[in-house]
Amino acid sequence: MPVADYQTYCQMLDRAREGHFAYPAINVTSLSTANAVLKGLAESRSDGIIQVSTGGGAFASGASVKDMALGAISIAEHVHRAAARYPIHVALHTDHCQADKLDQLVIPLVEETERRRADGRPNLFNSHMFDGSALPLNENLDIAVKLLERFRQNELILEIETGVVGGEEDGVKGEAGAKLYTTPEDTLEVARRLNAVQGGRYLLAATFGNVHGVYKPGHVKLMPSILRDCQDAVVKQYGDAARFYLVFHGGSGSELRDIHAALDYGVVKMNIDTDTQYAYTRPIADHMFKNYDGVLKVDGEVGNKKAYDPRVYLGLAEAGMAERVKRAVTELRAAGTTMFKA
Repeated sequence: MPVADYQTYCQMLDRAREGHFAYPAINVTSLSTANAVLKGLAESRSDGIIQVSTGGGAFASGASVKDMALGAISIAEHVHRAAARYPIHVALHTDHCQADKLDQLVIPLVEETERRRADGRPNLFNSHMFDGSALPLNENLDIAVKLLERFRQNELILEIETGVVGGEEDGVKGEAGAKLYTTPEDTLEVARRLNAVQGGRYLLAATFGNVHGVYKPGHVKLMPSILRDCQDAVVKQYGDAARFYLVFHGGSGSELRDIHAALDYGVVKMNIDTDTQYAYTRPIADHMFKNYDGVLKVDGEVGNKKAYDPRVYLGLAEAGMAERVKRAVTELRAAGTTMFKA
């Protein structure tokens, strides 16, 4: 199925919130990793989200170019073509983009979508994240409101973040002592400001102790009840129509009970990067160790082309990452939920 259009993406999010499941949002950096996600989702019969970060886009454009928008466009163009061969819906999203990088990633991509729409072509991406969590809340929302006003004109969904996700991802750091827990007061202000943009749709990454990266059990203290409290506050103040569509960042390595509690409180999208990076790399390492004398020209030998052909070990990597995607789908209660009708 081609990349989801706006109406389909909205339906996906509505169904997830109503059904207490979420879509895995997998960061990709190449055609190979994007293909792994499509494979895993299709084999799980789940729709899902493929996303590109600032660093992922820069990498995809090539080490000599490092143009994050160009790389993101390249991946997105591939997904638009490849996704048409799979019996699922997939949405395209850009991950953490801080204020100082908006003009390098999000704005060029919105401009690209505007050009496509003027030519009668579908949107390139479905949604974009503005990460203003390092700013005071009023500054964060000032920028978010302007983006949402532009997004609604182009059938794009905005993701914002309040509070700070700890750890580090693609150079985005949650500083020591940062506000790791969103408050009901924060979310009431989000609802007041963003719901005033008539026709705009947005996702909220409210933080509840989330940390990027992966840690041994017990090292990360998640408090999903914060999400419940934030939802209760906004519904009490503005009614059930204001209930948030929430995003769970830093999902790699989280305890299953915390994941399921977050789903019950309105999470519809969970980001996964660290775990799928490992799942992609592990088969490559395994292949290299087992076939070291084939991938290396040892003691004057010529090696074994069948061992060092990148298609061999990257194929194993794709399969490994696809299996991790399938596990994520199951943990998020999304298996078999695709909206695709043959």
